[in-house]
Amino acid sequence: MPPDPRIAALDFDANRKRGRRSSGSRPRTDSGDFDFMGQVAQEIIERDRIAMRREVIRVLSFVCAVLSCLCAGSITSFSLYGARFLQDLHYSQLRVNAVSITAELAMYLPVPLFGYLCDRYSPPPLSLLSSVLFGAGYLLAAYTYKSGPPPDATTKPGNGWPFGVMIIAFIGIGAGTSCMYLSAVATCAKNFANAKYRGFMLAVPIAAFGLSGMWESQVGAHLLYEKLPNGHKGEVDVFKYFVFLAGTLIGVGLLGTLGLQIVDEEELIEHGVENLERSGLLDESEFYHDTSRAPTPVNYGTIGYDEDSGDGSGSYSDDDMDSEAERNLSESQLLKKHEQDRRLRKKKYWLLNHATHTFLTDRTMWLLAAGFFLLTGPGEAYINNLGTIIPTLTPENYNYLDGDEMASPPAGHASMHVSIIALASTFARLFTGTLSDLFAPPSNPDSPPSNRVQFSRLVLLIPSAFLLLLAFLNLALPVLTPQHPSLFLLSSSLVGLGYGACFSLVPIIISVVWGVENFATNWGVVAMMPAGGAAVWSLVYSAGYSAGSSHSPDVEDGECRGYLCFGVWAWGCAASVTLAIVCWCVAWRVWKRRNVVV
Repeated sequence: MPPDPRIAALDFDANRKRGRRSSGSRPRTDSGDFDFMGQVAQEIIERDRIAMRREVIRVLSFVCAVLSCLCAGSITSFSLYGARFLQDLHYSQLRVNAVSITAELAMYLPVPLFGYLCDRYSPPPLSLLSSVLFGAGYLLAAYTYKSGPPPDATTKPGNGWPFGVMIIAFIGIGAGTSCMYLSAVATCAKNFANAKYRGFMLAVPIAAFGLSGMWESQVGAHLLYEKLPNGHKGEVDVFKYFVFLAGTLIGVGLLGTLGLQIVDEEELIEHGVENLERSGLLDESEFYHDTSRAPTPVNYGTIGYDEDSGDGSGSYSDDDMDSEAERNLSESQLLKKHEQDRRLRKKKYWLLNHATHTFLTDRTMWLLAAGFFLLTGPGEAYINNLGTIIPTLTPENYNYLDGDEMASPPAGHASMHVSIIALASTFARLFTGTLSDLFAPPSNPDSPPSNRVQFSRLVLLIPSAFLLLLAFLNLALPVLTPQHPSLFLLSSSLVGLGYGACFSLVPIIISVVWGVENFATNWGVVAMMPAGGAAVWSLVYSAGYSAGSSHSPDVEDGECRGYLCFGVWAWGCAASVTLAIVCWCVAWRVWKRRNVVV
């Protein structure tokens, strides 16, 4: 009888001990296999933990950025206390204007420098600097106001601090505004560079900045007010209001120092270098010709292989490796890691310098910046001078008394216009940011094709500028607002919509066309433009107002009434916005020819 070819279970081992296995015995496992599987499991757990921590940091940084922007625009509440400088400190109107202009110049002109520092040294140091500038500026302004009129006051000289101290205080306030705003916006731009809703995530902090002055002025007017002798609510207590702003902004700046963190910045740098490699620009760099100085690739959350040691130890960036893991590394591994970090920093500086040069030598950037200058200048001048435009639209024989109550002027109160502009601007920033996410073409060329409707962000930007054009035409045409002052509210609404949308879309376009690796520097260069535009068109308005007042001899104190006060200025602003639209259309045409996705 042939042998049964089947083998019974476990009968293949002739030396196997038969019998019941003791309960304390364990199956023998190769120690190398056991260690390898345990290491793989540990690496997977560590990778998931790092990914979760990154997402938590990203969300918390976004919350801190929105909170920073929601407090940073305190300078926009200047109209709340500007008149008190005239009444209590006996400043001249020229000095009050000098304070506001100084703050505006300090807010816009240093932006490229602050952006450069933000890109190279991360947002937290910039947020800490804003805390120092805001705290020193508002406390200095508070005690300068409390000291009373200066000795050189024109009407009632006093023993207060010199006028120059107030100028220095508002230089700090203006610079602190740009520091806090830029650190928050740059954090959002870099943390959500590859997110599906990158436009919305960038528009939210920008919109919050527009709301900051609105809620802070409401706190000052309704909570920090002076009580009249009869117990009723008076005007804002300027000293308390400045101290409130100092404390609030110091706290927010310190919170941003801890909470504004950029996640996966190394990946952004690697992505920027890869784009340059595809374009062939790296061949022109001596940094990349020298193989001994070539950047060493960095592994992100993967099991790296150490060629020298032959083991499979993981290699992480500084953000992903805690102190415990770093202590477990050998000396040779630590030296390798520090060398990788050094070369990564060197690569980052080279990339940022190259990106700055590329940005500044791109003629489409100058077209975009010129359009921004021509559009934001009239917008800023409108917002700064609407308080003096309202009386020019009010008839000389208008009766402000309606029974026992004060009646509103025909064009409305300045506070109403400020609120309309703030709300319309906030809506426009959020709305256009969302639309750019939903309908703009993907900037990543490797994105899969989609059947959804797509159109360029310029399709949103140019109509937004056209809204601003309509606002000035409504003011410039004699048959509209000059004859019907209530239409001035329409101009403010259109200014808020167009101005807010442009401030949302232009930084998004900059991040798409030139990348986010150098975003703070690039946006800082363009964001400097409103300072010059506002100065130019404010001077044009002042000249027109003075010329118009000479034709109003019946009005006292140099005031002006009628269309001559603002007519020429309004037509000039309309022409400026038209030129801005032309500049952006030319830039769009060049981008189309270059196949640049906008």
